[in-house]
Amino acid sequence: MATSLPKTEGGPAVSRSAFRRSRGDGPFRFLSVGSGVILLAIMAAIAVFLVVKAIPALQANTSHFLTELTWNPNATKPVFGIGALAFGTVVSSFLALIISTPVAVGVALFISHYAPRRLASILGYVVDLLAAVPSVVYGLWGVTFLVPFMLGPSKFLNDYLAWIPLFGGDSVVGKSMLTASLVLAIMILPIIAAISREVFLQAPKLQEEAALALGATRWEMIRMAVLPFGRPGVITAALLGLGRAMGETIAVALIFPATFTISFRILSPNGNSIAANIANGFGEATPIGRGALIASGLVLFVITLVVNTAARLIIARRKEYARAAA
Repeated sequence: MATSLPKTEGGPAVSRSAFRRSRGDGPFRFLSVGSGVILLAIMAAIAVFLVVKAIPALQANTSHFLTELTWNPNATKPVFGIGALAFGTVVSSFLALIISTPVAVGVALFISHYAPRRLASILGYVVDLLAAVPSVVYGLWGVTFLVPFMLGPSKFLNDYLAWIPLFGGDSVVGKSMLTASLVLAIMILPIIAAISREVFLQAPKLQEEAALALGATRWEMIRMAVLPFGRPGVITAALLGLGRAMGETIAVALIFPATFTISFRILSPNGNSIAANIANGFGEATPIGRGALIASGLVLFVITLVVNTAARLIIARRKEYARAAA
């Protein structure tokens, strides 16, 4: 016996699959909008929590929070500021970004346009797997292997390139800003490489084939067709990696010398970060000390939010990515 199809008012009958899709659009839209609202509510709740917990410590602080280099919130008269911590966070993260981005782009190009299909599949799986490795593993590897290993290269840089301020200084140690930046670079490299690989694979095939048909070499084709298309995606991937590096805690807490000074000499025993200071100081902090650490976490929250917002704005400028992200 034939089953009659539902009819729209004043219109022809619609198919059963279309009717089911129309009935499912409403709940799906509700769940999608609700998920977005819940996410925004969680972020707002985190921000409110940080502000409420930080206000008592900021009121008790006897110095300027944004410029003070000393960190002693547990004293009778608390004195603390994030000047040195913010400096170490930004410098180490940008050094990691400078080191990792060219390598990540090269890895992404090799996987997407040079490696045979089977090898590219294996390498893509390895890159995705490295992105999932816990940060504590990188930190332990950095402490046990990279810190002793970096003594030789650091001494070489100090002996022959000390005329460059970055490599100057009277003392060279393994636990330095350079070592911490290298660990961060290795951590964010798989993220940048994975995102860049997916962007390069979306490059228009017709443009690639047209460039090759006109006699361009493979590198010329990549330079003319792939890199211009993927530039916004690579920038976005780099900014996402920068946000990951700024928020990293355990790996840098194990490697940073935990000093509160501002110095551009990346081979000397100088350096600290907001996240590492929170991890190292939270266990022994007084109520005012915990409030000070939460206040520094609020600053880190704002910095990472600005970085991720910048990545979103960059990706929105390219209509192809804007449609994919919508």
